[in-house]
Amino acid sequence: MFQDFSAPSDSVSDNSRLTAVRNLMEEQSIDFLIVPHADEQRNEYQPACSRRLAWLSGFTGSAGAAIISADRAVLFVDGRYTLQAANQVGTAEWEIDSLVENPPHLWLGKNAGDSSTIGIDPWLHTSNEVDRLTKAAHEVQASLKPMANNAIDAVWQDRPPAPLEPTRIHPVEFAGRSTREKMAQMDEALARAKADMTVLTDPSSVSWLFNIRGNDVAHTPVTLAHAILIRDQEPLLFIDKRKLDMETHAFLNQVATLAPSSELEERLADLSAGRTFLLDPDLAPHAMGEIIRDNGGEIVNGNDPARLPRAIKNETEINGSRNAHRRDGAAVTTFLHWLDQQEPGTIDEISAAARLEKTRADMAGNMPLKDVSFDTISGSGPNGAIVHYRVDETTNRVLQNGELYLVDSGAQHDDGTTDITRTVAIGDVGTDERRAFTLVLRGHIAIAAARFPKGTRGMDLDPSARMPLWQHGMDYAHGTGHGVGSYLSVHEGPQSISRRGTHELHAGMIVSNEPGYYRSGAFGIRIENLVLVHDATDISGGDQQMLGFETLTLAPIDSRLIDPTMLNDDELHWLNAYHGWVRREISPLVDDEVRNWLHKATEPMIRDLPPASA
Repeated sequence: MFQDFSAPSDSVSDNSRLTAVRNLMEEQSIDFLIVPHADEQRNEYQPACSRRLAWLSGFTGSAGAAIISADRAVLFVDGRYTLQAANQVGTAEWEIDSLVENPPHLWLGKNAGDSSTIGIDPWLHTSNEVDRLTKAAHEVQASLKPMANNAIDAVWQDRPPAPLEPTRIHPVEFAGRSTREKMAQMDEALARAKADMTVLTDPSSVSWLFNIRGNDVAHTPVTLAHAILIRDQEPLLFIDKRKLDMETHAFLNQVATLAPSSELEERLADLSAGRTFLLDPDLAPHAMGEIIRDNGGEIVNGNDPARLPRAIKNETEINGSRNAHRRDGAAVTTFLHWLDQQEPGTIDEISAAARLEKTRADMAGNMPLKDVSFDTISGSGPNGAIVHYRVDETTNRVLQNGELYLVDSGAQHDDGTTDITRTVAIGDVGTDERRAFTLVLRGHIAIAAARFPKGTRGMDLDPSARMPLWQHGMDYAHGTGHGVGSYLSVHEGPQSISRRGTHELHAGMIVSNEPGYYRSGAFGIRIENLVLVHDATDISGGDQQMLGFETLTLAPIDSRLIDPTMLNDDELHWLNAYHGWVRREISPLVDDEVRNWLHKATEPMIRDLPPASA
């Protein structure tokens, strides 16, 4: 198993950790301490040694922050984690606030007083974050104090060591392009930015550029390393050499000068004088920019030069993703068939999630399952309403008759990363559930069928997915879609379909399509497929070419939850065409019993005609 279902080890039962942090704050004259959900490399899912926010508060979500003062402890989370945070924070002393509507810099503007000192770790905040915090502090005559040593690390007695998982080569047969080809693209980006160098801090960018993968972060096949790219010269790769076997060391030695991770700051300082560095203000640690400036270098703000090229998949990666989704679709379909044969009340969330993972592993064929792409979200009834629910032994529920079961899962293979959500009826469900499900489906279809001109951003498409829900006074508190890597992170930027999706969508990008609806204490609904932005093509009768989406995910959508009278002709046609495609692609990959079930599950849906008028 690539996941376990034990209760979170970061559970906090008393205030002793808060007390230790406050004692240190008092010693260092810190009035407010900011503890972000961030590590030095901005990993969404962090190695155990970097889970400082979880250690302090008990909250294990993938986004958040805390502010600690002498008499208050505030945890900031977004809408995905409101219910989870309320269940997880260790003691009644914690307050929960909105990371979106009242983020830490705004909260400090309202609560920090004259002469207050606000402590931060400059390695855990980007330059843009520090700018916002500095402005907020100045407005209330407070001051920001970068701390030489992390306050949590100083009191975390049993902090785990940094990971040392093996680094391995990602072959060109899956990557599609060699490291030297990618290096040439990086040189072009540095020339356009009029920069001499850049520092890659995002492990996904480093792993993509050097065609390497690792297991330093759970379910995300990256190796933790940094790289300094020097225009028209060999780059420096900072990596713990204990992670390299002879083959990987020789492979990397051909394309980079290898150096220990411990030398990054020293080498950065040595290289800075008179040089111009391109740094991403939303990714690079604030401390890194300070080292460069303090040693005579200049900063040019710009995007991580590897971020967009790795988001735009090449043909090898695209074909790999199609193949990965075909295999994954067969596994998910086999699981859904199994689930449909179980009597309500006989299986629980953990056994269902474990069965799905085993099915993926058993059906992987000659492309082994390397990992799940995230901890499976396996939520029945009210647990399905927790957007990023993680089942454990203390929360595990039996799937009962009349409930919805939401399962959001994914796989990591050498040729691609998958992510799929299906919501399933357990027995007979009510009218409210079918109505909400159909509204979510209509939003899903709106994205899947969208055509749009070049220059369209994710935020331009996001309302299309919400409109059917909005018309019925409903919504969901997460984005409609996130970017997905190629055997990399299941959550990849810069692309997204969301209210904050400001980046243009380019052909070759992979993004999720996952509208949902969640009724607290009752049920959750999400329908998720991954889609590929395809090249702009002609539209019959139109006068300009339009981009669109190719759906990659292959698995039936539960027709028992669809009210066809709520679908218009185009929506009904899309659903039947999608199910016909799933049936054709998946049928040859499954056994006879599953194939027969699949044919029934994907039968064309028809709309009942209204009664004839008198």
